[in-house]
Amino acid sequence: MAWIYLIIGGFLEIAWALGLKFSKGFSLPLPSIITIILIASSFYFFAKAMKLISIGTAYAIFTGIGAAGTAIVGMIFLDEPVSFLKIFFILLLLSCVIGLKLTNHEETASTNEQESLQA
Repeated sequence: MAWIYLIIGGFLEIAWALGLKFSKGFSLPLPSIITIILIASSFYFFAKAMKLISIGTAYAIFTGIGAAGTAIVGMIFLDEPVSFLKIFFILLLLSCVIGLKLTNHEETASTNEQESLQA
């Protein structure tokens, strides 16, 4: 369930990043309120995920989803420039996020083994 919380938090991060743009520096009341709610919700799910996922892995994945997702949404919906290098680095970022997810079980297993040896 922690991974689902982390993914939800990451997608909410994309939403609040877009909300910042549409609130025009918190000068428009309704988009500003929605953005603040999205920020709080995003960090709520991130905090829930960190109960079971190490902070380094959780934070990297949380921000990776947010950064890659925001860049992709910007290119698709906000007419931001698209280039081969931009797409390459987004894919590289996503592959690193996936790598962290895949190695998280190894970290947990080795931590449990170390705790068993110390006891």
